[in-house]
Amino acid sequence: MSTFDADYYQRVYPDYAAQNPPRKLAFYASLVNRHLPASAPRRLHDVGCAFGGFLTALGPEWELYGSDLSEFALARARERLPQATFAVAGAGDAPFDQPFGAVTAFDVIEHVPDLDAVAQAVTRQLVPGGVLVFVVPVYDGLSGPLIRCLDKDVTHVHRWPRARWLTWAAEHFEVVEWAGILRYLVPGVKRYLHVPTHAGRGHTPAIAVVCRRGGKAG
Repeated sequence: MSTFDADYYQRVYPDYAAQNPPRKLAFYASLVNRHLPASAPRRLHDVGCAFGGFLTALGPEWELYGSDLSEFALARARERLPQATFAVAGAGDAPFDQPFGAVTAFDVIEHVPDLDAVAQAVTRQLVPGGVLVFVVPVYDGLSGPLIRCLDKDVTHVHRWPRARWLTWAAEHFEVVEWAGILRYLVPGVKRYLHVPTHAGRGHTPAIAVVCRRGGKAG
């Protein structure tokens, strides 16, 4: 899809690598590992995987899958992770036949107009008891005015407050944990601040939400 081609990444996320340091990806992986039921398959689909960065943070016990609308991004992901399976697909699709223990979507679903389709696709893919972990920017709290000013990505179709995201998640899944993320790329030095917090989660510029599909694994 041309919207998310090389020009898109260069214009909107020129510091993409700096904004995805290993400690950030390790935090995402810890959310998955902590909440995945022991009986669920170690098979994960990263929706909107871009260059496959998050998948590199998972251990060798994981069977890795990724999807993205961007053929440009997936070409780089395939070079980076030849052992993984990739498909050109949107967040409302279910491009793989395998059942997954975990589905992830990091800074993805705020781009997707039909969130009901996203929820249905995730539910189809997850085993009972499997987990969805997603991260989205939020536009309320003390950081809200700044985030609205700094956000230049016109493909963000849902500029929601955190309560609305949590309501959406609870309508389709069991919300088991959510945290705030204080994040900011420091200009000049390109040092990326990434601090997860529960105490300050009402005012951070992003949130991480862990959900579970109903039923029991296995």
